[in-house]
Amino acid sequence: MEPSGGGDSMDVPDFKAPQHYINRELSFLEFNQRVLAQAFDESVPLLERLRFLCISSSNLDEFFEIRVAGLKQLHELGSAQFAADAMSIPDQLSAIHERALRLVAEQYRCLNEVLLPAMEKEGVSLLGRSAWTPEATAWLETYFEREVEPVLSPLGLDPARPFPRIQNKSLNFIVQLRGKDAFGRDSEHAIVQAPRSLPRVVPVPLAGNHRTFVLLPGIVQAFV
Repeated sequence: MEPSGGGDSMDVPDFKAPQHYINRELSFLEFNQRVLAQAFDESVPLLERLRFLCISSSNLDEFFEIRVAGLKQLHELGSAQFAADAMSIPDQLSAIHERALRLVAEQYRCLNEVLLPAMEKEGVSLLGRSAWTPEATAWLETYFEREVEPVLSPLGLDPARPFPRIQNKSLNFIVQLRGKDAFGRDSEHAIVQAPRSLPRVVPVPLAGNHRTFVLLPGIVQAFV
């Protein structure tokens, strides 16, 4: 369209100007903060709030696996490209680190200071090792011997063997060994992976009206 008589035409904005954009990666972290905000919202049903916390956590895992890994790969290849907001790759990685630390701290605060106490009030307890009663400890030791120990596969660490491939998103323990194996070797250390074939949250049948649960990693750590 031609401008009407005598007037100046409108200035066309520069759509490539960095000030028109926010960083793509930092924007995702802010979105994930809004997901986490649902876990703090007391108007949301309690177990739904726990679900939102889990979604926030899994989102962050995927973010580091894909987006941050991609940025690190570009950085290692010496790429000097800039984001739309003019942030360099090192600047993005630094900003992501700082923002993600705050997000993870909020996730743990939500779990430990908000959701777990609220669940306790509703009769659902997640017991840490320090809270195990003698009755619970005895039941969990039997559970370990019957259900967990048969599916554990320790991987010895020594100079003769390469470091084992660790499965993605698996939980692993490094344990100290005493004595020698059947070949007379003293491995000193081994890796024990928490089995994926078993539920990560184990219900413990105790007397009372509470529903009591223990995390599988705590069981492995206690009795391995």
